[in-house]
Amino acid sequence: MLTALLGATATVLAACGGSSAATVVEAPGATASSVSPPAASSGARPSVIVTYPVLGAVVKDVVGDTADVRVLMPGGADPHEWTPSAKDVQAILAADLVVDNGLMLEGRIQDPLAQAKAKGVTVFTVGDHITVRKVKSGEGAEPEDPDQAPGADDPHLWTDPLTMKQWVTPFAATLKGKGVDVTARAARVEADLADLDSRVRETLAAVPAGRRKLVTGHESMGYFAERYGFQLIGAVIPTVTSQSEASARELADLTKKIKAAGIPAIFAEIGTPKATTDAVARDSGATVVELSAHLLPADGSYRTFMLAIATTVTGALK
Repeated sequence: MLTALLGATATVLAACGGSSAATVVEAPGATASSVSPPAASSGARPSVIVTYPVLGAVVKDVVGDTADVRVLMPGGADPHEWTPSAKDVQAILAADLVVDNGLMLEGRIQDPLAQAKAKGVTVFTVGDHITVRKVKSGEGAEPEDPDQAPGADDPHLWTDPLTMKQWVTPFAATLKGKGVDVTARAARVEADLADLDSRVRETLAAVPAGRRKLVTGHESMGYFAERYGFQLIGAVIPTVTSQSEASARELADLTKKIKAAGIPAIFAEIGTPKATTDAVARDSGATVVELSAHLLPADGSYRTFMLAIATTVTGALK
């Protein structure tokens, strides 16, 4: 059954989402040519561009109303595959500050970021200010690919509140260099992230140690697993990027692992091929559980986002 699905799976983009384009939200009547120049020269509040929504949620918490924050990618877009529009590029070039993940998450935005840096735009790369998790042996679908080989950087840093906390103070210092002092707000955000970590731990306490095993859509829960004592058993698309697909052998091996470990749930993410996931679930006896590991909730809150992940994992595994 799994072999028959490979042809269909090959045409499905498997990962953080399936969108390849997005539009920056502009003021009524705005066009690519009317995007405001850097605020430092106009006297307006500084403009901060953030690449993807989960990162943007914490940036907004730090910044508050001291700057204008705009997120480029829409909710559910795959940051590995998302391509900026002409308006997006113009917004990047006109910004006072751009915040990106780095770690090759936003693969198709590197050229505009290079242009922005050459133009003098400050780019704050979150990956430069955290303890980067490394890909472990057996996690990458194609170990010969440098992005998937053991020791490669894992870009999915947002599933751990304490990792997110690490870049807040350096980010506040960068803003201060732009004339914006958010020292007090940053301290509150750091305290909130530490409290969120405690809340996540409390929620996950209901999961016995022997059941702390994760099978996911693709390898995006590494930071979460390492922080909270879970083992990554495998993934339907076994790669930290979205540019791969599982072979029949890999899917068969995954099915065997699920059966052997008695894992009750497969956590499907946005963009994971449904037919493939359902087939693995049927053959292994596991249940498919939807996990919003890349999509902010309706309130746009990172706290709500992380608590929802913890609640979903706990409900499926306890």
